[in-house]
Amino acid sequence: MSMGFVQVAITLIIIMLLVKPVGSYLVKVFQHEKTALDRVFGPFERLLYRLMGIREDEAMGWKKYVAAVLLSNFVMMLLLYLVLRFQSFLPLNPDGIANMPAGQAFNTAVSFITNTNWQSYSGENGLSYLSQLLAITFPMFTSAATGFAIAVAFIRGLVGRQDNLGNFYVDITRGITRVFLPLSFLVALFFVFQGIPQTFQGAVDATTLEGAQQTITRGLVATLESIKHIGTNGGGWFGTNSAHPFENPTPLTNMIEIICMMLLPTALVYAFGLMVKNKKQGWAVFGAMGLIFLVMLTVVFVSEYKGVPALDAVGYHGNMEGKEVRFGESQSALFTAVTTAATTGSVNNMHESLTPMGGFVALAEMMLNNVFGGKGVGLLNGLLYLILSVFICGLMVGRTPEFLGKKIEGKEVKLAAIALLIHPLIILAPTALALATPTAVASIANAGTHGLSEVLYAFTSGAANNGSAFGGLTANTDFYNVGIGLVMLFGRYISIIAMLAIAGSLAVKRVVPVTTGTLRTNTPLFTGILIMIILVIGALTFFPSLALGPIAEHLAMSH
Repeated sequence: MSMGFVQVAITLIIIMLLVKPVGSYLVKVFQHEKTALDRVFGPFERLLYRLMGIREDEAMGWKKYVAAVLLSNFVMMLLLYLVLRFQSFLPLNPDGIANMPAGQAFNTAVSFITNTNWQSYSGENGLSYLSQLLAITFPMFTSAATGFAIAVAFIRGLVGRQDNLGNFYVDITRGITRVFLPLSFLVALFFVFQGIPQTFQGAVDATTLEGAQQTITRGLVATLESIKHIGTNGGGWFGTNSAHPFENPTPLTNMIEIICMMLLPTALVYAFGLMVKNKKQGWAVFGAMGLIFLVMLTVVFVSEYKGVPALDAVGYHGNMEGKEVRFGESQSALFTAVTTAATTGSVNNMHESLTPMGGFVALAEMMLNNVFGGKGVGLLNGLLYLILSVFICGLMVGRTPEFLGKKIEGKEVKLAAIALLIHPLIILAPTALALATPTAVASIANAGTHGLSEVLYAFTSGAANNGSAFGGLTANTDFYNVGIGLVMLFGRYISIIAMLAIAGSLAVKRVVPVTTGTLRTNTPLFTGILIMIILVIGALTFFPSLALGPIAEHLAMSH
């Protein structure tokens, strides 16, 4: 356990060392400041703007920004759907993969355009190489850059003096060219060095050491794996995801994948402090997210090392079920905490085989959906909770609440409430419907509390734009393909609309001078208040369902 603790500590230290330099670079990218890479990317970006008919200096109010997000995402989703439906007739299909059924194609197209990357198929058997490139890898770039653009637009609204959130098309272009493409290229090269396949050639037949015949699937795996983690996308070229030796062959690749998942979400929180010209405010939000993450990580880490009481009684210590030996309990526990905190969805172990409290952590982080989160999502949800915290504190002292000099009034609180309450609604309501529908219940592999967790996890993963699977649930049915697809759409775009509406509202408000009665939101005290508000709201909305699932299973296991 001590060696596992050291491995985890080293990984987290590396992440922390990267927060400031990467965060500073993000500020330069999205505030159009000079960087050393301007000569490389500038001409290419200007060419793209001319081809798209975009003026780089054109400003967008919040409504126009929302319209641009929705229109571009709808067109891309339609393209993905068509590629999946007609992949057998398209090139780059050396293994002769058939067309994807309509319900599954809808689910997959929605999944990857919303940065969820939920898969009700096994990639090596369900997708051609063209589909892996156009319908999977391509939206991994655009969906991640979309999340970044929305987060940056929200920050501009917080500090702005007019309804000008920037230009969505410029923001998404700069995000792809200056952040995701160069980072993914470097990481992909490293993955190839570590033995991850990168080829257009089809599957090969091989003879094992025992003399059996085996078909080995290959492909452009390194390309997908790099943006999958850099963009907190999730999914996998293979059905077993990052537990597969072709996706995650060594402990070193495992560490790099973890760092990639946390790199940009943590750096964006620091960048927020720089963009609002209040570093303490950025660190206050970072501290709240970081403390919650460390508590969650400790729970899953200790729980997996402690194992199952029944096996512990007969001398088998720890829980290695569903885990790869090359990673062990420590790297599996850290991967679990990171992938659900950063809403990535990549997995290097079977989450269904986690101890009940390990499964609790994976569920809880997705339910809170603000422990750093994915591209922009965690920061935005954290700021929504911050706005709510400021409002509640203002009520307590009888003063109009303020944040960064802007008054928080009824309109902003109502929109924040919509964005925050839609999350539990689209998790708990579909879960209840599934458990009351015989055809949906038939997809559950395990009875009792564990079966409830399987269904609850599926809809939580979809609503949080995470995409990881608990396992045990046969999700490739019309009910789950359509149901989870709708949950992914609502979870992504209702929140986006509400968040940008808040940004537009705050952008036109005048700045109120700081007085002795102004609540300081960049102090350790307020960080504690923010954590309390997050946990109280999370407990009130989700604790009953968690009590019926992983908590009940933990209590039953202990007796």
